[in-house]
Amino acid sequence: MITFTNLTKRYGDLTAVDNVSFTAEPGLVTGFLGPNGAGKSTAMRVAVGLTRATAGDVTILGQRYADIPNPAAHVGILLDASAQHAGRTGREVLALGALAMGIPSSRVDQVLETVGLTKKESRQRVGKYSLGMRQRLGIGHALLGNPQVLILDEPANGLDPHGIHWMRQLLRTFADRGGTVLLSSHLLHEVQQVADRVVMIGHGRIVADAPVEELLADGQDLEQMFLERTMSTSREGYAA
Repeated sequence: MITFTNLTKRYGDLTAVDNVSFTAEPGLVTGFLGPNGAGKSTAMRVAVGLTRATAGDVTILGQRYADIPNPAAHVGILLDASAQHAGRTGREVLALGALAMGIPSSRVDQVLETVGLTKKESRQRVGKYSLGMRQRLGIGHALLGNPQVLILDEPANGLDPHGIHWMRQLLRTFADRGGTVLLSSHLLHEVQQVADRVVMIGHGRIVADAPVEELLADGQDLEQMFLERTMSTSREGYAA
């Protein structure tokens, strides 16, 4: 479970995240949806301890991320696939992650197979990887410790249609086994395909939070709702 409680993050006069509260439940894929610059990435960075909150809090499995013993073994994270060390091979990236988590090196081969990176590809330098390959490697690193929670920021970037289908199945299986998935995207269609619940954010504020079926009830146009609630220049009238 991931719980955001009245989270606010300001950078000088700019409020990037404004009193955000919602919960990502076990057994569900929660889609965190909003246009670029809406506050999604900032909120996720606060959740995993990379950015300090101005006010409010985020807990994962009942604790702040920094207070979880060996957190990477419990919480799988992918925030920026391009941040991987370009001079290391894919296998080296995973092997170092396994070493840091204290898990068997045999897990590396299991993960490589899971994310569809071949032996030949795993021995290539990450600097030569396509964006889609980096995304697969990043998802693999997030899965290394057999975590209970996945936090993924725009994981579909760079994936071809086959890769996107693979990712959907992976996340669905993870959630169906009781895991918690928080998936951010600015792509409404992609989130709608895999999410059980959607949290929409615009201008740093939550503008919708409901099961996908509820948002689609009575013939509502989800795309129009998304555009109206997240792209408006006004913050007035939105409920947190």
